[in-house]
Amino acid sequence: MPFLPEPTYQHGAPAKTGVLLINLGTPDAPTKTALRRYLKEFLSDPRVVEIPRLVWWPILNGIILNTRPAKSAQKYAQIWSAEGSPLAAHTRKQAKMLQGYLGERTRSPLVVEYAMRYGNPSVASALASLKEQGCDRILAFPLYPQYAASSTATALDAVFQTLQQSRNMPELRTVRHYHDDPGYIGALASSVRDHWMQNGRADKLVMSFHGVPKRSLLLGDPYHCECQKTGRLLADALGLAQDQYLITFQSRFGRAEWLQPYTAQTLKDLGKKGCKRVDVICPGFSSDCLETLEEIAMECKADFLNAGGQEYHYIPCLNERDDWMRALSELVLKHLQGWLENAVSPDSVQQSRDRALAMGAKT
Repeated sequence: MPFLPEPTYQHGAPAKTGVLLINLGTPDAPTKTALRRYLKEFLSDPRVVEIPRLVWWPILNGIILNTRPAKSAQKYAQIWSAEGSPLAAHTRKQAKMLQGYLGERTRSPLVVEYAMRYGNPSVASALASLKEQGCDRILAFPLYPQYAASSTATALDAVFQTLQQSRNMPELRTVRHYHDDPGYIGALASSVRDHWMQNGRADKLVMSFHGVPKRSLLLGDPYHCECQKTGRLLADALGLAQDQYLITFQSRFGRAEWLQPYTAQTLKDLGKKGCKRVDVICPGFSSDCLETLEEIAMECKADFLNAGGQEYHYIPCLNERDDWMRALSELVLKHLQGWLENAVSPDSVQQSRDRALAMGAKT
């Protein structure tokens, strides 16, 4: 196996720690060509589609990649912004903000980069950048709160496959999940409360998670259980009774049975049964993306209203909320224990600010 080129080794250079945030991915543009390239990479992953290659390959290349890219491009065009893909824009901002939040908490040299499992920037290019900047210890942090083989595991696959080609191997740590982390749950609860303060409360809070085939649950994937726990903890934090919220699963693909209840059908049923208003949140996504902004905020809204519902609200993902970024920095620091020196507590940061202000410093 040929090894990847290494940056020039510098004797005596101070050790740095790298943090790599990994999100699912996005096409480079809302075009048929870009979507075909992106979907081919995504749907060729055996962790995403667990169908024997001899069966799946003709379906993928003969049917799906000739029909789906144009339809997907139209959907992406509806949410594309001046910053490009919302998922890429949010993940880029999260990485930049995390660098600042961590800088408040530790004096150890830290570098934060972000990557996409499918598309750009690739995991390989982000790892190369971290090594180029002198990082010999790296924390790989997939931004999926709930573990699934088709999301968290394949993100880490990309890290391991790249490092297999490294001559100068860095130390490596990984994050498996954070579905029950108090800071994450607290940020979700605060986002819902903020929405209620501005818009009032709905008859039902629907918590919609990304769907996976039911077969994955039967084979031992813990994703379904972790989604249920997140939903239960969020409901508890909001003081909701069992009949005030629902946990559902979106984005079904193909004919096989997926985790149920399905989000779209649930919203149609609620509309038909006389539910006047629903609020929908997607706790499994760290950033808004096609699945939240188009599928949930547009398609599912139409499903609910057309079925007889009167008012539909989508509650945005955590994105760059201050409480979430602080929770994320705490998660990172927890996983970096032993690698960092001179960690600074949040209280001491505030005390330093207070002292500076008392001495006449400007905010």
